[in-house]
This record gives sequence, C-alpha cells and structure tokens, in this order.
Amino acid sequence: MPFAAWILAMAGLEWIGGPAAWKYVFRTVLCCGLFGYLRPWQWYARPVWRQLPAAVAAGVLVFASWVLPETAWMDRWPAVRDFYLTWLVFPLGKLPAYVLDSPYAPERAGWFFSLIRLAGSAFVIAVIEEFFWRGFLYRWMLKRNFLDVAPGQAADWTIVLGLSLAFGLEHDRWFVGALAGLIYLQVYRRSGDLWSAIAAHATTNLLLGIYVLSSGAYRFW
Repeated sequence: MPFAAWILAMAGLEWIGGPAAWKYVFRTVLCCGLFGYLRPWQWYARPVWRQLPAAVAAGVLVFASWVLPETAWMDRWPAVRDFYLTWLVFPLGKLPAYVLDSPYAPERAGWFFSLIRLAGSAFVIAVIEEFFWRGFLYRWMLKRNFLDVAPGQAADWTIVLGLSLAFGLEHDRWFVGALAGLIYLQVYRRSGDLWSAIAAHATTNLLLGIYVLSSGAYRFW
C-alpha cells in the first residue's frame, strides 16, 4: 500500500501543478506516515547485522553501474556510450537531452527541499520499494500466501528475470534498473533478510543523491 500510494500520488500530483519540490515532500510524508501506520515490518524477521557489509557493497556496486556509463570515462568508447544512451535509457531510439537544471537543485528549491529529496529517495522510497518488489511481489509470484515463502526458496529464473526487468522499467535508465533489481533480489535471496536488500537499495540511492548534489548531474534525479 505505501508503494501504491507513492505511485498514485506521483501520477495524481502531475495534474495539479505547482512546485515539484513541495509535491515530493507531500509524497514522502504521506508514504512515510502510511508505512509507519501499517507497520509491515512486523511480519518480517529483524535485521541480520552481519549481512550489512555485503549489502552495502552491493549498493555501492549498483551506484557505480548507474553513473559510470554517463561519465567522461565512457568518452573513450563513444560508440558504446551512444548505444547505451540511445537504447538502454528512455526514451528509446534517441539520445536523451542533457539536464542542466532541476526543481530539486539547492539554488532553486533551497537546501531544505534538496535534502528532503535526498532523504526521501534513500530512506523512504528505497524502503517501501523493497517491501513491495522483493518482500511481497517476488514471493507472491511463487505462492499466493506469500508469507509462507522463505526468501531463499528456489525460483524459476523466468520469475527472477521478469521481476527484475519490471523493476527496471520503473526507471528511465531501464537496463541498469533491471540490473539493480537483480542484484537487490540476489541480496535478499542469499541473505534471507529483507533489511539487507533495503540497506543495499538505500546505499545506492543515498550515494546517487550525494553524487547529484555534489556534481550537478541532475539527469539522475
């Protein structure tokens, strides 16, 4: 439900207009409050802290895969760079426009809203996405009474790849999004701990937000 509320609020607020920063604050507060009210974590085991270093490492790996294809490092292989930007990033078939500004930039929105954007990405949407994609939907695809499914239970690779691709299509960088979904799912399956997948996802989003704010690479936001 918190994930559905995030998607519906994001779609609905597009019709209202107004500053994007305020709309992001609304979505963050709404979904954080709903998550706290419903307390879905009560149906899951407590964090396994020894899994945290591997989870954080996985999150760093996803962050690197997200930004490296669009850094100057790729200029030495222009054909590969252009193929990536043309076909592995939405919209397909053309090079994406270079984003020079963002409604979340501190010089436009102020640091309060920029930091809310960072915190919402790392500590709200990353959490509710993991409860939905890995905690619920992945296990529901294996068995309708999904709470009876152990995280590490064997699954058909069509489910694993299909779910990862669906997660990727939620993002404009669909290919690395699918790769991220696959990595987060493997973290969850191997650790048996949803909080490890959350830690990986939160690490990625936190590093990405810090990178955006420090470099001005607002195309990632």
